[in-house]
Amino acid sequence: MASALVTGATSGIGLASALALGDAGWWVLATGMDSVAGDDVAEQLEKKSGGAFIAGDLTDPEVPSGLIKSIVDTTGTLDLLVNNAGVHFAAGLDRLELGQYDNLLEINLRAPVVLAKLALEVMLAQGSGVIINIASEAGLVAVPGQIAYNISKAGLIMLTRCLTADYASQGIRAVSICPGTTRTPLVEKAIAGAPDPEAHERMLAGSRPANRLGRPEEIAAAVVFAASDVASYLNGTEIVIDGGYTVV
Repeated sequence: MASALVTGATSGIGLASALALGDAGWWVLATGMDSVAGDDVAEQLEKKSGGAFIAGDLTDPEVPSGLIKSIVDTTGTLDLLVNNAGVHFAAGLDRLELGQYDNLLEINLRAPVVLAKLALEVMLAQGSGVIINIASEAGLVAVPGQIAYNISKAGLIMLTRCLTADYASQGIRAVSICPGTTRTPLVEKAIAGAPDPEAHERMLAGSRPANRLGRPEEIAAAVVFAASDVASYLNGTEIVIDGGYTVV
């Protein structure tokens, strides 16, 4: 049975992706910060194709290597890494606090690079593997007022391209999935924190031709497709699921 590691898997896109992979026959190791929510995730995965949850902070130097070791020890393989965990805050460069910037990059970009490096060692040895980076429309266009987030997601897209350029000939595939604004807890928190939440949500929805926010399950479906054998010629590129935002 193929095995997958999904980060940020206690809610939103990560949770939807972990469960969708389970439905598609993958054994899934889910990880996130919330151990209580993780217990429920593990229970749901066990009812599908099997899986487990390990709580951990990806900025802890010991956690990424521990996750890779756990999935390999349990299943004998690592076929898919989904780098999904991320944080967000709003600020233009003039209001950017460098400490907050460093923390965001450590979670959104450095941790995926570390996990990809560790996963790559296993995947190269077995001659195959897929790395999916959950980037964003904000990695493709400069969404105003969130410079740190934009930079981190653009970095994930370049990580994907570099993985393909360097390792496609050795059986490795890498894909960026770029969601538009999707109704996740992260987005709900941003909406709730706006001076006028209803107006802010209308603005987010109205900024794209589809005139609505995305659903986590829509992004998860793309994860399952990109990871599958039917997408074996898909490599080094972006799947954009943004309701048309980037064409306007």
